Amino acid sequence: MGLTPDTWIVVTLGPVPINATLFFTWIVMALLVLSALVVRLRLSQTGDLTVAQNFWETLVETMRTQIREVSGQEAGPYLPFVGTLFVFIAVSNILAVVPGFQPPTGSLSTTTALALCVLFAVPLFGLARRGVGTYLRSYLQPTPLMAPFNIIGEISRTLALAIRLYGNVMSGSVIAGILISIAPFFFPILMQLLGLLTGVIQAYIFAILAMVYIASATHEHRNADAAKGD
Repeated sequence: MGLTPDTWIVVTLGPVPINATLFFTWIVMALLVLSALVVRLRLSQTGDLTVAQNFWETLVETMRTQIREVSGQEAGPYLPFVGTLFVFIAVSNILAVVPGFQPPTGSLSTTTALALCVLFAVPLFGLARRGVGTYLRSYLQPTPLMAPFNIIGEISRTLALAIRLYGNVMSGSVIAGILISIAPFFFPILMQLLGLLTGVIQAYIFAILAMVYIASATHEHRNADAAKGD
């Protein structure tokens, strides 16, 4: 049993080997795009909604509410990024119950890429909302001597995001494999149900943490503005 799908070469395209991480990432992306196209083709603004449209509208509205509660701001600017993180991770983890499917989130390269997206998104959202000068000055708080530590903190929490998601998904797959080898008729059903629950929870935690980091980069300007007003 491998600890990462990176070592499983699914197909070779000429001189380029395609491992399971990349292959199953493409599958997840294709499923999400196909689902979006199906909903769009049957999109209805009046009358009865299809099951798919009703599901996605409920999910989007739930994510809007969560982002608004976490950030204290309107969800619009952050929904595409945070929502995409949640949906991709959740679908990847849920599909792990399909025999033969290796969740790309079980690869450290995938979780690192997702965490790097958060690392770059945080200052981008901060710069867009607070301005270059105000945002960069936040690294000098409470004193300029803290600048290196603030930067290290940004990097370390990104590393923690990647390792947390990878460790939870990978350990779940390993435990499932062990239990299935011990009792192949009982534990598969139990582990599939548990995998569905933990997969969604891990996606939720990753997305919420990403939103917390973004909110911390975009919210301080209100306090500064209030202080100036006083």
